[in-house]
Amino acid sequence: MEHLEKQERMEMWQKIQKALIDERIDQFRAEFLELHPYDQAKIFEEQEENIRFLIYSYLSPEEMAEVIEQVDRDFVAAFIIEMVPAFAAKILEHMSTDDAVDILNELDKNKVASFLTIMDKKASEEIKELLHYEEKTAGSIMTTEFVVIHTEMTVKEAMRHLRKAAPKAETIYYIYAVDSYKKLVGVISLRDLIIAEGDWLIQDVMSERVVSVPVGEDQEDIAQMMRDYDFLALPVVDFQDHLLGIITVDDIMDVMDEEASDDYSKLAGITDVESSGDTAFSSAKKRLPWLVILLFLGMLTASVIGRFEATLEQVAILAVFIPLIAGMAGNTGTQALAVAVRSISTGEMEKKGKASVIWQEAKTGLITGLSCGVIITLLIAFWYNDFFLGVLVGISIMATLLVATVSGAFVPLVMDRFNIDPAVASGPFITTLNDLISIFIYFGLATAFMSYLL
Repeated sequence: MEHLEKQERMEMWQKIQKALIDERIDQFRAEFLELHPYDQAKIFEEQEENIRFLIYSYLSPEEMAEVIEQVDRDFVAAFIIEMVPAFAAKILEHMSTDDAVDILNELDKNKVASFLTIMDKKASEEIKELLHYEEKTAGSIMTTEFVVIHTEMTVKEAMRHLRKAAPKAETIYYIYAVDSYKKLVGVISLRDLIIAEGDWLIQDVMSERVVSVPVGEDQEDIAQMMRDYDFLALPVVDFQDHLLGIITVDDIMDVMDEEASDDYSKLAGITDVESSGDTAFSSAKKRLPWLVILLFLGMLTASVIGRFEATLEQVAILAVFIPLIAGMAGNTGTQALAVAVRSISTGEMEKKGKASVIWQEAKTGLITGLSCGVIITLLIAFWYNDFFLGVLVGISIMATLLVATVSGAFVPLVMDRFNIDPAVASGPFITTLNDLISIFIYFGLATAFMSYLL
């Protein structure tokens, strides 16, 4: 099944839709189910409610589950709610347990309870086990659909067990071994299991160097670990090393996308990620807290300018360069902020050391500040025929860029030190803070050397 481009999907859908509306069910099923689940989901997302209800009636819950697993998480909850509850419950039963849990976490608790009541008892119990874990932890993203073998098994017995358990497992590339107390003690790859002699014991062929994560581990740290070790799956254990579940690479890809969106949102000064389905009121509600904080910081900047009113009255031309200096400070501070947040999130900060990162940014700020300072000095001297004014603005730019770069790197480090998400040291916050600093530096120098300006 090849992945379709958007135009190809539209053309394919027009053909399928005609069969759907004309109630040629067999033709619709043959052509729709031939598509890759991702393309099925993209086509499904774009349909009106009446067309979606036709699809529900023509597909089985198991077939629909494959589509829903690929649907954008911003829309999936709304689709589940609009279905007949019994049909939706069957879909959730056929989905991977961790994916079903992700969807139920988006729903009202009363609706969750209703779905769990309708579901098959075994599926309901598996989902309940994961629902009580805190969001964004290993427990909330792990799956309980995996293959486990005992160390006392022979390779032949393990292969027989694997053939029975594999159809319901999310992945079988790694098989985890437990002892008689159900504690995780080893791991064996599918390849090693296949090439081992049938009468060998699992405990003799497994690797005891198994990397696992505690059930309460933060999902961002897990994503970093899987990236570092290139794992396809990672076992999750409790405080006594009992194997509880596994986290697969497809779950981690979703986590990385979620964390990237979350950090991008915070860098833009939004406390929560906005989706395309948000109303104007909900979007404003998410943006307003930061904007109010920035409003007060802006008032501080205005009050600083007010304190240097006498300087401005005597040398009015100084006002011309306020946007230039403030803008440069905000830009360079945001650049340093992005570098610092990325270093923290990828673990580079721990490797290099915080002092090393700040020193690196200070040197970068000095070089960029000196370069921009020299350029602006020459431009003003030529344009305004005032060399000292050029020197003043140039020195202000140099000092501002140095301080702004250091603050852009330092603020997220301080936040990280106090276990605050460094991404909340957002671009607008750093920009406004550096506006305040840059104006103070600029007018402070201008006041100090007023006699030369006059």
